[in-house]
Amino acid sequence: MLSILDTLPEGLLECEAHELHRRLAGPALIHLKGAREQPLFVSVLLHGNEVTGWQAVRSLLQKYQNRTLPRSLSLLIGNVEAAREGLRVLPQQLDFNRVWKGELDGPIGQMARQVMESLRELSPFASVDVHNNTGLNPHYACVNVLAPAFLHLASLFGRTVVYFTTPDSVMSRAMAGLCPAVTIECGKPGMSHGEVHVEDYLESCLHLEHFHDGVVVGRDVDLYHTVAVVKVLPGLSLGIEDEGADLNLPADLDHSNFRELPSGTRLARLRPGVTEAVVVTDDAGRDVTARYFNVDAAGNLGLVRPVMPSMLTLDTEIIKQDCLCYLMERLPQTKV
Repeated sequence: MLSILDTLPEGLLECEAHELHRRLAGPALIHLKGAREQPLFVSVLLHGNEVTGWQAVRSLLQKYQNRTLPRSLSLLIGNVEAAREGLRVLPQQLDFNRVWKGELDGPIGQMARQVMESLRELSPFASVDVHNNTGLNPHYACVNVLAPAFLHLASLFGRTVVYFTTPDSVMSRAMAGLCPAVTIECGKPGMSHGEVHVEDYLESCLHLEHFHDGVVVGRDVDLYHTVAVVKVLPGLSLGIEDEGADLNLPADLDHSNFRELPSGTRLARLRPGVTEAVVVTDDAGRDVTARYFNVDAAGNLGLVRPVMPSMLTLDTEIIKQDCLCYLMERLPQTKV
């Protein structure tokens, strides 16, 4: 599946995300030389409909077409086939950001191992995986390791940082074994301010010489820990302001992202006759649904304790493919 290149294919930077299939047969890892040898690794389009990363990289590399990059760049362009259709993932495919533990068989498992082997030889300076989301969320960075270099890399994108350990098969988790690594979430795709933010961030990373030896949580960053994931039970129908759906979501659901919601907050309504709608699992894979949600006599799905959600979305296909949301808690002030 993977092409490994040391130059940009002709015309690549003129392509929109949905046109990349005209220049690339599939995923491509492109190594570009810069003034500093140790490369910045950037991955884009692991989800085919999350195009901001590609738009930012296009613009950045167009600026350097006749100039030397300040640091070498290794660029992974991921799910070209899904990007062609404007989809997160094609129906027959695995999610390209759930394949990086190195244990999968088949073409996508081989692709993931090839990428990691190639990068291991280069000893990257840092890793940035660029994503969009479909709900109303602030721009934020995610880390899988609480260490100064990781938090410094994240803080260059913004104050809001999320620490998570599951799912454990994402790109940033794999890259954390090689170098400081982050996932950046830059809002909805197609927004020009998101593309500018990512481009500016990547340029800063290319110019960065070293990492700080300490970051103060609460002063330098606002740090949150993902403690659980909320998934809709298989087979249930979903709707937005749809009384006929098994799980009826309010039209302003995604306005609750990164807000500390009090106990008793209603997140959805269940159709009469439906008694269960979601399952909540913690980092250890334990079912902790009752710790966070209950269903009252009127069929309201409500919180039984204060929480802060992220990634709430009104895109029902994304909810089915991934999750309804993640639940977070704020970490206290400390030096890392």
